[in-house]
Amino acid sequence: MTRSTAREIAIRLAYELGYTNESAQELLDRFLTPEHFAELMQEDELYSSYPDEKQEAYLRALVTGVGAHGAELDGYIEKYAIGWQFARIPRVAAAIMRVAMYELLYMPETPAAVVINEAVKIAKHYEDDKVVSFLNGILGSFYRGELPEEAHK
Repeated sequence: MTRSTAREIAIRLAYELGYTNESAQELLDRFLTPEHFAELMQEDELYSSYPDEKQEAYLRALVTGVGAHGAELDGYIEKYAIGWQFARIPRVAAAIMRVAMYELLYMPETPAAVVINEAVKIAKHYEDDKVVSFLNGILGSFYRGELPEEAHK
């Protein structure tokens, strides 16, 4: 499994967090089993390989981080979504931004350009061009406005 695949799965799980009463940890424990992946593989190629230890740790970090920092991340989305009410933002786009913002803020070992480019690439699979452009603009503004200047080098 590539890191890009793990990131997309994390986005799907972050999206699911909005529809479940489970904690992020409970959702991950239920979801991250070889048996569950085998079932999902029948429907979606994204689940064709089970994450190795490193990828599972990365997935867990993203999803638990988004779960723990959801209100903070939504606040950033609202702050930078100029002219849009949060309720108007498609839920998939919000999940993509939450994961990307969490990674930018709390997992600085991944270059910001990679995080933003991956978010845009994933968004293109789920959203129309207008939403993808909107998401790209928010993530770029967030990056420039919230991360320390030395992160921009």
